[in-house]
Amino acid sequence: MDLALPHLRALEAVARHGSFSRAAAELGVTQPAVSMQVRQLEDRLGARLLERVGKRAFPTKAGTVLLAHAGRALRELEAGVELVHQMKGVVAGRVRLGTSASASIYLLPPAFRRFRAAYPETELIVVTGNGPDITRAIVDNDLDLGVVSLPVRERELAVSPFYRDDLVAVGPPGERWPRGGTVTATELARHPLILFERGATLRRLIDGWFARAHASPGLPMEMGNTEAIKKLVESGLGLSVTSRFSVLAELRTRRLTAARLAPPLVRQIGIVRRRDKPTSPALEAFLATLDRLRPELERSGGRRPPRPRVSRT
Repeated sequence: MDLALPHLRALEAVARHGSFSRAAAELGVTQPAVSMQVRQLEDRLGARLLERVGKRAFPTKAGTVLLAHAGRALRELEAGVELVHQMKGVVAGRVRLGTSASASIYLLPPAFRRFRAAYPETELIVVTGNGPDITRAIVDNDLDLGVVSLPVRERELAVSPFYRDDLVAVGPPGERWPRGGTVTATELARHPLILFERGATLRRLIDGWFARAHASPGLPMEMGNTEAIKKLVESGLGLSVTSRFSVLAELRTRRLTAARLAPPLVRQIGIVRRRDKPTSPALEAFLATLDRLRPELERSGGRRPPRPRVSRT
């Protein structure tokens, strides 16, 4: 039975993203085209391969079986294409990266731009999610590498440090921080707080910081989006604790103020990939791009934010 390669790619992309629209954006086609390709594949096989649950799409049992075999076939085909390009001295192929939404927005865009510009024959796929899901996908070989919060516990993964993420307290422009521009958990707990939703890696770190100080903040407003948190803080609805790299722009333009945490709270971000996974030319090129970006991030992260206004009372 002949199965068209674009149809299999469409199925794989929808199953990976859980979305027809995101799959279409990745493949560079329209959403109706992706829907038609999946439907034609289902008609060809006489079985339903995807099912919708709310706004997301999930593979059926038949779809899971087909994807297990088709995925291997697609990877072998991609490896062959990479070898042909390599023979011609061209870096090509696909790199599948998993990371957090905040890292993809605030840390990694320079790497994305440089990699695309230097290696136009490559395909870079970025999947965002929480750390445990990303590391499982790397172990299962559904992703090639991840930029995630450490530590990771999977023995199959090799880890290298990438960025030291200093967390800070942030407030609106007129916020009067304690003298010295540092704030303790006990002092923060007296204010309305806007924090990441429970279950997020960053939220667990923040909750642990409060717990070690035996501080009990009131019920915080919970959001799943950094941009939303910043806007609410800027509007004066509360204070927050977040990655300093995510608020550098607002600190420079003084739309937010920041104070250092006492004691400091640091999150280590690392690059993880399978120990036994062969490194393709495309993956080597992307890892080199990240390596060149690291010192730039360290320099930019080392700059102190504008001096916060401190209380004189």
